[in-house]
Amino acid sequence: MHTGKPILVNGKPLGSGRFPTICTPLVGRTRTQVLAEVALVVAKQPDLLEWRVDFFEEIGNVASVVALAGEIRQAAGGIPVLFTRRSVKEGGEPIPLNEEQVVALITAVCASRTVQLVDFEMNNDPVHIGQVRAASQAHGIGLVLSFHNFQSTPSQEVLCQRFAQAQQLGADVAKIAVMPQRLEDVLSVLGATLESSQKLDIALVSMSMGGYGSLTRLFGWAFGSAMSFVVGAGTSAPGQVPIEDMNTVLEVLQKSMATKN
Repeated sequence: MHTGKPILVNGKPLGSGRFPTICTPLVGRTRTQVLAEVALVVAKQPDLLEWRVDFFEEIGNVASVVALAGEIRQAAGGIPVLFTRRSVKEGGEPIPLNEEQVVALITAVCASRTVQLVDFEMNNDPVHIGQVRAASQAHGIGLVLSFHNFQSTPSQEVLCQRFAQAQQLGADVAKIAVMPQRLEDVLSVLGATLESSQKLDIALVSMSMGGYGSLTRLFGWAFGSAMSFVVGAGTSAPGQVPIEDMNTVLEVLQKSMATKN
């Protein structure tokens, strides 16, 4: 029971229609580490892998990134891949690339068709967003436009505006991740997700981070969030829970919510 729209890859819902999509990050710094993570995570059967390329020490070498993206896809055994460069200002790792070079890297990965989704931050230059949108559309890659705040949680109204902004900018998926300072902030995220899922036409992903935020990761899907990031091997943000725990909670909650009174 949820109001959300599923994330689509090639016109079909991720995870054979399971809601929410379960995504595990890959955060290795070397090719060997990344492929070892893939081998470990694939056995746990997530619906999606997110390669956080800002952790990769060879991010400055486009050929190395494209080659490893291809190896990840081959090793993933059919599990789709989300390609993400998270900026430092939104919680990512420092990298030796400027924004024009990041756009060129994402464009090359899209052209290689080694991934199924790419993430780009909606606070980026509108020209760069347009270039990434054009590259993803040209090669049939889904675009996630994201917003992160590791210090606080904006109001429910502002969060709804962010979701709407992503749709206006041409996103296939809108993602918001914010840091709660109190339990009321968690309610703001859930409320914005529910409200926006009833108004917008695209899939939404939302989460609070940290201890309080783990609540949204466990049952945000009931309010319309189409994906939850979980720990398969390494963590990419505070508050992520192990995939085994997530599967258990989903089974219990979804079974209970399906029970007729």
